Amino acid sequence: MDRRRFLRSLLSGATTAVIGATALRSLPAMAGDAAAFAEARAQHPWLTGWRSVTSETLGPSTVALQGTLPAGMAGTLYRNGPAWTERNGFRYDHWFDGDGMVHGWHFNGDGTLSHRARMVATPKFTREQKAGRFLYPAAGTRVPDMQMVRNNDDANAANTSVVMINGRLFALCEAGSAFEVDPDDLQTLGPVTWHQDLATVPFSAHPLVERDGTLWNFGSLSLMGGTGLLVWKIGVDGQLRSASIVETPFMGYLHAFAMTDDHLVFMLMPFNYKAKGEAFFERLQFTPDQPCRIAVVPKAAPDTARWFEAPFAAAYHFGDAYERNGRIVMRTVRHDDINRARSPMHEAMAGDAAHAVNSDATLMELHLDLRTGKAHWEDTGIHGIEFPLFDIRSTRTRGARLYAPLMQGDTSAPYFNAVAGFDVERNRRQVWRYGRDILAEEHVFVPRPGSQRADDGWLVGILLDSATQRSGIAVLDAGRIEDGPVAQAWLPYAVPLGFHGTFAARE
Repeated sequence: MDRRRFLRSLLSGATTAVIGATALRSLPAMAGDAAAFAEARAQHPWLTGWRSVTSETLGPSTVALQGTLPAGMAGTLYRNGPAWTERNGFRYDHWFDGDGMVHGWHFNGDGTLSHRARMVATPKFTREQKAGRFLYPAAGTRVPDMQMVRNNDDANAANTSVVMINGRLFALCEAGSAFEVDPDDLQTLGPVTWHQDLATVPFSAHPLVERDGTLWNFGSLSLMGGTGLLVWKIGVDGQLRSASIVETPFMGYLHAFAMTDDHLVFMLMPFNYKAKGEAFFERLQFTPDQPCRIAVVPKAAPDTARWFEAPFAAAYHFGDAYERNGRIVMRTVRHDDINRARSPMHEAMAGDAAHAVNSDATLMELHLDLRTGKAHWEDTGIHGIEFPLFDIRSTRTRGARLYAPLMQGDTSAPYFNAVAGFDVERNRRQVWRYGRDILAEEHVFVPRPGSQRADDGWLVGILLDSATQRSGIAVLDAGRIEDGPVAQAWLPYAVPLGFHGTFAARE
């Protein structure tokens, strides 16, 4: 597919989104009740992880570090996640819907840590602040009396992840533009147009970075009823190197991807749309009787793809991928409950603490034989994890060590309360359990400056203590996870749980 045809397809998809918004004008509100959630949270403090903020900024707040920050561990952990989920008594009922808030957790170098956070001032958020109600389509909640959208960014919540490119910080969401944010005060600088004819084209929330700093990403039209992938390549200098089209002649959903030294790997989950008149994730119906289709795209020719088929699996996130002996192996977090995968922590968003479940997931390996064109799954035996990360310095001829939050032992909340490191090939794991009342986010790997040895560094993650209603940060030695945090700090307030982040080292 050439770029002109792609842009026509994009326009058609945008039109579909507008038609959907018009059809929803007269629908009743189907979301949760904000007052009911507040009442449930008073009885179940862990629901604080899914509460709505009421201020556009938090902090700055400076607190003392407990323990000793390792030498060389200096910089800022940036995090992003849904934070504004209620307006005028109306509450989103899907975790992916809240407007994004970017957090900066800055290690000051004097034994203290500073935290500040700010809402991403997208057009959606700015207009809804002024109106005092939600105005635009959401991923998983039917919003009453919605307004028409002109393009993707009218409904862009910028709420999923952040990435740093050449000193510039960007807030990301899978269905729209990257929004640049000042790395110091977190003020929103605006949407980024990487090329003039690609304005508002999706720039997904899970870019991948090469060892030399080159960044790959994709934009999917399946979110708008179209087909096709736009493969982005951004240079170390933050300039667009290429924007290539991979044609996908079928409907397939994907949230992230993986890569080896030579290939990008995209797994598309087949789905059908239900009748119009519902939000995207309500309309989205996975079809497990059909196979997933996997595109293996050479980095040297990113407008071409070799296609594989594998038995259906519902997955949002992937770990590493590597090539060995003519085979690609991709680590995949498979959700066993397909319906729950469409709306994770749905009960928590609604304040239904009695039935809330953190969906069990299994770490699988997808094997793609480049010689025969065959694909199959293998079970690693690792369950109950999500958000796997790894050291990008790891060799890509064998599996990397994966780091992920998991549930371990007794817990007061149906959410992760521990962090682990997994050497899958050697069947080894190291685990640190934070405690019964602690909710743990994804932990980012931070390499030790000056070291080229894989996994030589630290894990940095955000915590929520539901018993004391405080959020905190923990630093662990990645090689000695079972020893627990070497340093941590606790804020005098709690922030909602987020999704993904990045660490920007200080020179």
